[in-house]
Amino acid sequence: MVVFPSAKINLGLHVLDKRADGFHNLETIFYPIALTDSLEVQVTSDANNPFHFTQTGIALDCSPEKNLCYKAYLAIKEIHPELPPMQVHLHKTIPTGAGLGGGSSDGAFMLNAINRKFELNISNELLAEIALSLGSDCPFFLINSPALAYGRGEMLHPIPLSLNNYSILLINPGIHINTGWAFGALTHVKPQIELKNILEIPIEDWKHCLVNHFETPVFSAHPEIASIKNKLYEHGAIYASMSGSGSSVFGIFPQKTNHLPLFPDSYFCKWV
Repeated sequence: MVVFPSAKINLGLHVLDKRADGFHNLETIFYPIALTDSLEVQVTSDANNPFHFTQTGIALDCSPEKNLCYKAYLAIKEIHPELPPMQVHLHKTIPTGAGLGGGSSDGAFMLNAINRKFELNISNELLAEIALSLGSDCPFFLINSPALAYGRGEMLHPIPLSLNNYSILLINPGIHINTGWAFGALTHVKPQIELKNILEIPIEDWKHCLVNHFETPVFSAHPEIASIKNKLYEHGAIYASMSGSGSSVFGIFPQKTNHLPLFPDSYFCKWV
């Protein structure tokens, strides 16, 4: 079985109060984009190696045992110890540590793939519970359609939002932003709007009210990321923002254009 874990962008990201469990309450809109990894799951007969993992593409800076694909396998193995040995290959295309949810997507798609391939009939509710144990973004990728998210990001409300009539340019400068640092550097401000009202606002007006709270500390520490957003607006984006805690920035354009801002060759630049 081959599946294609997709990336996401955040349309608005409000960091609210800190919870008793140490996490923060968030308010955001998750939107999946056409940038994917590929994940293949095959049954093997090697009982001495029940989970054989290989990886190509963008290099990962963690051991296979810390990869969310492996953690997803272990979580299901706990409740279904009869799982046969399997070989898993992950090809990474989504930039890592970039605010695009690539690792979370891999883990969530792994859960779905195992559930479907081996006909385990795990309920959506239990899958969502397992996904949350892997990471705050993981439950979203189980549904993988536009959703308003609250709590840690696991309280999901699907919304009828489509950007299919627009083109999205994604830029990643290769700067790793530590999420813990980003949370610690935040200055909490009251959101200008409740994101549940975003569907009532024309996309042309999003730049006046739709904000990502992480931009303030990240742009201050890394002005080059702020300059990406500015360049996207200068070249015709009707909305531009950083995704997650960074460092990826995206611009929404009326259509694809060849007149793109000039970025260093080391930057990841792609229409998605």
